[in-house]
Amino acid sequence: MNSFDQYGNPFALVSQRVVLPGEVRPAGLVVQHEKFVAITTVNELPADVPVTDLGSSVVSPGMIDAHVHINEPGHTKWEGFTSATKAAAAGGITCLVDMPLNSLPVTTSRDALLEKHAAAEGQCWVDVGFYGGLVPGSQSGLRSLVDSGVIGIKVFLCDSGLKEFPAVTPHDLDEAMPLLSARNIPLLVHAELVDEHTPASSLSDLTSYQAYLASRPSRWEVNAIRQMIELSQRHACPVHIVHLATSEALPTIDQAKSVGTRLTVETCPHYLRFASEEIPDGDPRFKCAPPIRESSHRTQLWDALRRGTLDTIGSDHSPCPPAAKCLTTGDLQSAWGGIAGLQFSLPSVWSGNGSWQPSLVELSRWMSTNPAKLIGFERQKGSIEVGKDADLVVWNAEASNHIDESNIHHRHKITPYQGLTLQGVIQRTYVRGNMVYDDGRFASRPIGKMLQRGAS
Repeated sequence: MNSFDQYGNPFALVSQRVVLPGEVRPAGLVVQHEKFVAITTVNELPADVPVTDLGSSVVSPGMIDAHVHINEPGHTKWEGFTSATKAAAAGGITCLVDMPLNSLPVTTSRDALLEKHAAAEGQCWVDVGFYGGLVPGSQSGLRSLVDSGVIGIKVFLCDSGLKEFPAVTPHDLDEAMPLLSARNIPLLVHAELVDEHTPASSLSDLTSYQAYLASRPSRWEVNAIRQMIELSQRHACPVHIVHLATSEALPTIDQAKSVGTRLTVETCPHYLRFASEEIPDGDPRFKCAPPIRESSHRTQLWDALRRGTLDTIGSDHSPCPPAAKCLTTGDLQSAWGGIAGLQFSLPSVWSGNGSWQPSLVELSRWMSTNPAKLIGFERQKGSIEVGKDADLVVWNAEASNHIDESNIHHRHKITPYQGLTLQGVIQRTYVRGNMVYDDGRFASRPIGKMLQRGAS
């Protein structure tokens, strides 16, 4: 397997379907020193540059997954940088951002961030950035986290399920948001606000998906988003709502954006792929928070992406060992709440919703261009343009792939995607001009860089 750009030698890729900003057309891409140095017609390539003709395979900008739980250090047996970034490369993802919780220590201080860096060093097949976290009592360390180049700051408005990462209060946010506003750092928010009107689940409901769904109603998301809109407007702070599951918040989001609120919103492939009516009882593979809701929400989330109400799609990859998923008991109350799906984001989204399928330009906007803006790397990543990093995914948009344990690269094979057949097969992945994945094979060594916001 050849990592073409390893020594700075130029090379070119040609395809009949290259996804450029706003269009798909035949093009030749010349790469040198990890950057795009020329974009030409197929017949205008320099004569002295070796060319690989990719035929009608789609060449898209590399996908950017801005929501991944890698869990290392501390819970490397749950996932880890090696397995996660290999799975990302196999899924056409060239850059991801690691969340500050599910690892030990959680990334709420500069020292913890340095432990993350040490754990990731030499293990990443794709480029990786890191979020910092804010919990009650950690405000004093917020500035040093920002100064150390974290991509954003993550908070929970409800119990995260981890004692090391408790929920913040509005007072905590009032103290933190002026700094984030001044530094243009996004605040990423798990937006659920618990209220006293939700009935507690009974012992007889432990395996019922509908009981789990009722335990985290849509109004929790709506009320939390309303609170964050008010805080964003008060402090002029960029707020990014992660993993939106409910369509009931869409009018509120539309209204906030119409008056210039610094608000962006993510949804996830599993909210676009699955629906609660289709989830069997006693199958914790589908458990996540917020929960996967009814098909009517799924339809409206797709519509909201197309009209720009929603900005990005992130996997919220949150794996765990088999025992933590309670697969033998089917106990949805005790099972770890997280979907393992990092590798399957591109084909899941590309497969669309029933009879409808997104365009290649839409796919790149939701999964490359807009995430690059969110993480502050729009000048370097997110689109195929001269001067940007040569991050590419080459894929067969017409072929289908059946997902089973043999082709899952996550550390653990527990995923609701297992057994599905999805359209779109990843053929090659290039990170800064280096081919890191080629038809089931990985490069001989990891070449991923650690990204720091504000660094050149």
